[in-house]
Amino acid sequence: MSARNGAKEGTVRVGVLGLGRIAAHMGETLRKMSDDPRYHTLVEPYACATHDDADRAADWAETYGFTRSYGSYEELLDDPEVDLVYIATPNVFHKDQAIDAMEHGKNVLVEKPFAINIAQAEEMIETSRDNRVLCAEAMWTRYMPSRTMLTDMLASGRIGRIVQMHADLSYPLTHKKRMTDPTLGGGILLDCGVYALNFGGMIFPNATVTRMLSNVVMSPEGVDQTFQAAAVLDNGVLTSSSASMLCASPRLGIIQGTEGYAIVWNINNPEAIDVYDANHRLIDHLVPPEQLTGYEYEVASAAQAILDGRIECPEMPHTQSLHMLGALDDLRADWSMRYPCE
Repeated sequence: MSARNGAKEGTVRVGVLGLGRIAAHMGETLRKMSDDPRYHTLVEPYACATHDDADRAADWAETYGFTRSYGSYEELLDDPEVDLVYIATPNVFHKDQAIDAMEHGKNVLVEKPFAINIAQAEEMIETSRDNRVLCAEAMWTRYMPSRTMLTDMLASGRIGRIVQMHADLSYPLTHKKRMTDPTLGGGILLDCGVYALNFGGMIFPNATVTRMLSNVVMSPEGVDQTFQAAAVLDNGVLTSSSASMLCASPRLGIIQGTEGYAIVWNINNPEAIDVYDANHRLIDHLVPPEQLTGYEYEVASAAQAILDGRIECPEMPHTQSLHMLGALDDLRADWSMRYPCE
């Protein structure tokens, strides 16, 4: 990548498409990265766009230190200086907007869930290959140092052979339209549920499900409000996942082995990992390094992938996005749940 209009050599200019709550976290992240010596030559907070509100985009750009703002998505995609587009819109729009961006020659980092279903994801990945641009899923826990800390601890054998594990992530969220509206791809599964399922996916990325059972409570609007799912993997490990938009939860990830167990405090943004022996004695307390916001790791990975000419990130390759969406599709099929866009 060559320098453009005074940009530092090798700097990836980021455009944010969609300016809701999650985009505000990314705006803060990019502002902090631009001031951090570890990242300031790697990424630049460059452009932002709303669907139809130029004034709001301008205010957002000023708040987070972005150079350009646009009142339409198309204007952002037409800007030749944008290298990477972060897609932060509701679930149902991810596929079309990612494909549109890639057909404009832009690399994309797509907020989770990557797509509504596996068929959409396959279309996105095909577009990525055809245009030789990055298409990555922003499943932030996959990129965090805590993931490596956890997998290294498990690989050391400190808790023995893993037998079973459980993860839950629940928040009261019924006041949010994006959660309750089927036309926006609502429901807890595609929001918090993906983190619960992802917990096992990070630990056993190549395992396949041999048997699955699930239960769900549906809303009057026709989306999942609460679910529980249990699966047996082909390596003999029993996994269970749950999430709800009706209540809060401790947000724990629990991994049980033949010699002890581990508790991950807050699977959505791990604060610590406590390791216990079989007699319930605490034998280690692992704390991830201090972070800017937690989003910097996915941005840095995507930027480096672009500079290296790759179309996927090693932390969340296309095979894993497809694997996780396949699990989500299977659960919704079990519940006879389909979105209007399908």
